[in-house]
Amino acid sequence: MFANRNRKRRGGSGGGGSGGGSGGGGGSGGGFYEASGSSRNYDTDGNDLSSGGGNFSSSSYSNFQGSGGGGGGGGSSSSQRGPGPSGPPGLRATEREFSQRCRLFVGNLPSDTGEADFLALFRRYGDAAEAFVSKGKGFGFIRLRTRMLAEMAKAELDGTIVRSRELRVRFATHSGALRVRNLSPQVTNELLEEAFSVFGQLERAIVIVDDRGRSTGRGIVEFASKQSAKKALDRCRESNYLLTSSLRPVLVEPLEHLDEDGILDKHLQKHPQYSKERECAPRFAQPGTFEYEYAMRWKALEQMERQQKETVELNVREAAERLELDVEGAHVEHQAMLMRQDLMRREEELRRFEEMRNSEAQKRKMMEMRYEEERKRREEELLKKQKEQEERFRAKFAEHGVQQPREQVPGMNQGRQEGFVGGGGGGLPGNHGNQPGFNINFGQFANPQVPQMGVNPGFGPRADSTEFEAKRARF
Repeated sequence: MFANRNRKRRGGSGGGGSGGGSGGGGGSGGGFYEASGSSRNYDTDGNDLSSGGGNFSSSSYSNFQGSGGGGGGGGSSSSQRGPGPSGPPGLRATEREFSQRCRLFVGNLPSDTGEADFLALFRRYGDAAEAFVSKGKGFGFIRLRTRMLAEMAKAELDGTIVRSRELRVRFATHSGALRVRNLSPQVTNELLEEAFSVFGQLERAIVIVDDRGRSTGRGIVEFASKQSAKKALDRCRESNYLLTSSLRPVLVEPLEHLDEDGILDKHLQKHPQYSKERECAPRFAQPGTFEYEYAMRWKALEQMERQQKETVELNVREAAERLELDVEGAHVEHQAMLMRQDLMRREEELRRFEEMRNSEAQKRKMMEMRYEEERKRREEELLKKQKEQEERFRAKFAEHGVQQPREQVPGMNQGRQEGFVGGGGGGLPGNHGNQPGFNINFGQFANPQVPQMGVNPGFGPRADSTEFEAKRARF
């Protein structure tokens, strides 16, 4: 289907067969196909159309296992495995498989090329995660497993003739790649990846360094999807994204994809301007000529532009240095202000704590006072209830016309005793109303052995039964 141009053999050289799978005097050593002719045509299955037979895939690309050729002595099988599902070569520890960096653009395809024919071109380079062919427009995209396989396919298939059409193979533009500027010298690949992984899955994040390994302040981040890249771009443009303690925010912009292969004369369109400019060969302008005069004007314009750029860069650099000094001073002042605010906050907390403690003490004191007042009130109520009970008790006896017991009436027992001592039967000094000096006995006190209410223990009931009966008749 395609023809290989003359290329440098990547496999082993002939002769004695150098080790590592590069042996083989007359064979296709090293596992890489080496075209013997300058232009050979193949069909979509890899069959050599110019010689009339021979399976291209099985005879020339022995699965990239690196087996040595048949003529070399001492050649051994290579320990490096070729491309394919079992072991992709060149896969770095930080590289992700099937990333957009492994995506190729294939142009100038025959208009009737289908997806199966398109995949057959890249069959020897392992599995493909994405394959798209635009029928009628003559282009397609494919994503291989690793970057090394993609570079290998690009180097071998670019310029290949497929049915009288020369293929153009280029790396596809990475739609999720962004350029990051204003990076601090302390920013590393790991920190850059950690900072931008919040917007989506990353495929790669690197800080660009110079030939001495020092950071240039620029970096590249590559997202797995275009949506994540757009989210990061919009978010960093709308606000200030700081990666370190430095207050200089990073600037994010889309990464411009540049093709390092350049442009060939055969790919340039031959319009009238092309013919007009290419009619003269490269030369140096001679002094005093028309060409020299206007060439010097162009040089003067370029020099003026360079001087203005240098002036602007110098002004920007001086302004940046002044801003850094202002930032340092403002940072110190800001820290002092934060310390003052923290001190004021602590003092305010201490004041509130003292107020709270005083308030708690005042509440406890008021509670104690209320408790004491409540206790006094209860004692007063208790005394009042006792007095009311005594009053009701006295009123109850007064309603029935019965004297209170001698224990309740002061001087009653004393009057009774004095009456017996004096020997008189009249009113006793201890009695109220000058009543006779005897007690009234109710029916429940009929037992002469039980001491009677209001009677001293040393005296029994009166013997005068007539008076006793008369008293009972009153009740």
